[in-house]
Amino acid sequence: MTGSGIAAVRPAYRDGNVLRWLAAYTASVTGDVVYFLALSWSATRTAGPSQAGVVVAAGALPRAVFMLVGGVVADRFGPRRVAAASDATRCLVILAAAAVLLLAEPGIWLLVPLALLFGAVDAVFMPAVGAFPPRITTREQLARVQGMRGLAIRLSNSLGPAVGGIVLAVGGAAGAFTAAGVLFAVSLALLLTVRVAPAPEALARPAPWRELGDGLRYVRRHRMLAPLAGVIGLSEMCFSGPVALGLVLLADERGWGAAGTGWMASAFSVGAAAAALWITVLPRIPRAGPCVIAALLATAVATTVLGHAPSLLTATALAVLIGLASGTTVTLTSALVQAEADPQYLGRVTSLTTLCTLGLAPALFPIAGVTAQIWGAAIFFTGCGVISLVAAALAVTVPALRHARLQGTVAKT
Repeated sequence: MTGSGIAAVRPAYRDGNVLRWLAAYTASVTGDVVYFLALSWSATRTAGPSQAGVVVAAGALPRAVFMLVGGVVADRFGPRRVAAASDATRCLVILAAAAVLLLAEPGIWLLVPLALLFGAVDAVFMPAVGAFPPRITTREQLARVQGMRGLAIRLSNSLGPAVGGIVLAVGGAAGAFTAAGVLFAVSLALLLTVRVAPAPEALARPAPWRELGDGLRYVRRHRMLAPLAGVIGLSEMCFSGPVALGLVLLADERGWGAAGTGWMASAFSVGAAAAALWITVLPRIPRAGPCVIAALLATAVATTVLGHAPSLLTATALAVLIGLASGTTVTLTSALVQAEADPQYLGRVTSLTTLCTLGLAPALFPIAGVTAQIWGAAIFFTGCGVISLVAAALAVTVPALRHARLQGTVAKT
């Protein structure tokens, strides 16, 4: 017991159970990165860039369509069982594809069905693995776990391309798919060792489509989760891909070249990693709501100013700040979702917020190009700043979100 009479809580980064989950998640995300690199490379070499786009889109479509269904599956069967089944399925599918490629050249006939199947299984994995933290740690540690998860994503996105490039050079597409399959097998082995607290048993399970509707109604009626889903969708609309395109357009417009794009993109990643790190080591963040609002306002200002940066040095410094602020928003909003959601609905809630993150961003890709071509990259970044400002305004106008905390009892619906 501590001096105040409250039992000391082991930090998440010292909890072996949490670390095993994190290692499994890291292996799986790295496997995803290697798989997508091998898939894109194989499609480009086989059928050209245009067909490569078709193959990648074939994988994205079922992921979007089945994302909400994946949440229902995770809630019905439990996150560990579903995540383990997804890892096992992806492992077998990828290894089977690697075996086929040892006997035949890759072709659209193989790559499109592979992308479709992988995308569908991946859609089930994402909400399942996202539902783990509240069942393996305490409410006070959720922000820390999300910070650790953010670091894992950054690590995977750094190591994945390097691993994929090496195995592609040495073993070709078959070697890269084999490496991805091995990573999924490692993830599966680790997941099976994670201890997960059971969810409260539902008295009766309705039909899956009714269970999905029940989950959507639960979010809609929740005083915090509904506006929080809106904040997540708005805050991530620009930062799940479109800003990366915007950096390319800005560097091209200012004559900073590919090196300039690389410097800004790396600076953004450094800032996001720093956000994940400081939240991981911080003892506690009780006033999460005000922190989210402050981070959104900082993102709005820095993103707007970035579009008018007079030099590459200034733009790089602003990219660090944007990564730090947006990374803080992502980590804390994810922790709030998991702290507030009823365990029986957590898979469906996670699938909805993930869909908000991934589903809105693609709409800005064509807008970014058209805006930069007609009015310049500065207008695009100003628009992203306005979207972040709208997200902050939404958070301010909702009392439950404005005063959200990551300590104490869970808010009631």
